[in-house]
Amino acid sequence: MTAATSAKGLAYWPLDPSSPVMEMTAGDALRRAAEQTPDRTALVEVAPEGAPSTTGAASTQRRWTYRELLGDATKCAHWLLQRHRPGDRICIWAPNVPEWVVLQYGAALAGLVLVTANPALRAGELAYVIEQSQSSSLFYTESFRGTDMSAIAREVSKQTGALHSLTGWLAKVRETSEGAPLPDVGPDEPAQIQYTSGTTGKPKGALLSHKSLVTNASLVAGRAGTNKSTVLSPMPLFHTAGAVLSCLGSIVTSSTYVLPLLFDPELMMKTIMTERCDVFFGVPTMQIALLGHPKRAEYDLSSLRVSISGGASVPRELLKRIEAGFGCDMLAVYGQTEASPIICQTSPSDSIDDKALTAGRPLPQVEVRIADPVSGETVAVGVEGEIQARGYQTMLGYYNMEAATCSTLTEDKWLRTGDLGTMDERGYLKVTGRLKDMIIRGGENIYPAELEARLLEHPRVANVSVFGAPDAHWGEVVCAAIQFREEQDRPTGEELKAHCRQALAPGKVPTRWFSCDAFPMTGSGKIQKFRLQEFLKDGQLTELGT
Repeated sequence: MTAATSAKGLAYWPLDPSSPVMEMTAGDALRRAAEQTPDRTALVEVAPEGAPSTTGAASTQRRWTYRELLGDATKCAHWLLQRHRPGDRICIWAPNVPEWVVLQYGAALAGLVLVTANPALRAGELAYVIEQSQSSSLFYTESFRGTDMSAIAREVSKQTGALHSLTGWLAKVRETSEGAPLPDVGPDEPAQIQYTSGTTGKPKGALLSHKSLVTNASLVAGRAGTNKSTVLSPMPLFHTAGAVLSCLGSIVTSSTYVLPLLFDPELMMKTIMTERCDVFFGVPTMQIALLGHPKRAEYDLSSLRVSISGGASVPRELLKRIEAGFGCDMLAVYGQTEASPIICQTSPSDSIDDKALTAGRPLPQVEVRIADPVSGETVAVGVEGEIQARGYQTMLGYYNMEAATCSTLTEDKWLRTGDLGTMDERGYLKVTGRLKDMIIRGGENIYPAELEARLLEHPRVANVSVFGAPDAHWGEVVCAAIQFREEQDRPTGEELKAHCRQALAPGKVPTRWFSCDAFPMTGSGKIQKFRLQEFLKDGQLTELGT
């Protein structure tokens, strides 16, 4: 019997207390790092040569020691408290820039709640975030990927009390005189509102505490073996992968956070070589872009020790290629925003199969179970059900969304992730799909992930999303929207059906096939299936011929 199973062989992993919950705020973590390693480089700004600054800074290659970063964050806290009260919410709408990091820690020291917004949001989407979170200030950069962000900021200004351009902002902060002592901020107080991806409707703002973020960042780093490392991460700061795992994870381990202003494969390789980075954060597509770059051989990446990936599984052969190509361990993380964010993680000592085929084992201080989606009872080892987690990292709730909170957190505080998965007798988790994506055809439950995996094996399929559509006879029928590698050489619906029938039962095979030039995506790169259903209803999908 292992820790993952009860006497009845249930898919349950009990809380492992071997690593402590950290009773501190993000501001405390920065103060500690500055006290212990004041002269160590804390933050490095990286951009292509000649790239224009998005914040008016004279250089896009700036550096901060821990002493300097704490100094700027402390000045920022006093600047904020001249305009806000502890507990206020402030929204930042910007790409990766060092000013974001200063604001994140300044808000933490001042007891403000940071609301993060994807810089790709349009006016209506941004207005929703500001209004729903009741933010009283908006911080923004002047432009992003050709978008005039200042114009959009002015357009939504009626939703917020004040606009603050980050252009020249840091210079103003550094001129601030320190007034009264900064407030005492407790570890259980809210630190951030991170908006969920919105794969099933309007985004919800997960309210996350200081303790949950600091501890989660520390435990992820601990399993990866990160300590006083040099961490390169192009992951966006508006997402927990950037703001928590990368930014805060570097602080709690006294590591150097190398912040690229944009993702460019050659810039990443050059930075790894020149900064001697030993940790790299990146989704699988980023890893592949580095591995397959034509100039890969020109750069010495031997300093890399760990590459951490999330967002999608990595096939076994690709994982072997990445580990061999980079000469490092590739680790996977699994979680969601509501869990601050990581629940499970693989480790360097895991086998290739466990790294490729599972999401690893639960981190310390969290219980995980696989529950029957209807009864809520824990299922047996190896049986598919909903992944549920309980522990220090569970969100405080969805901000101003009581009904949504109650449907996501059970009365006994289990977080219903909405993800389907299985657990083996060792506690290793496999994620098999999304509960809300489940299609019920004539009483049979069909999970899109299985179909999508089969269709991605077709040589002419580039990407696919399987979803359900209403049907008078079956209740729902299975539909597949597909992006093809070559539009002029795409297969027919019958060919795709035959491909699926070789491996899947007839009832699972899609009955309607559509070509889709571009999928509707969330800010973190997930396909919005509910939007595909809307596209189908509105006649925006092109049906394939037989």
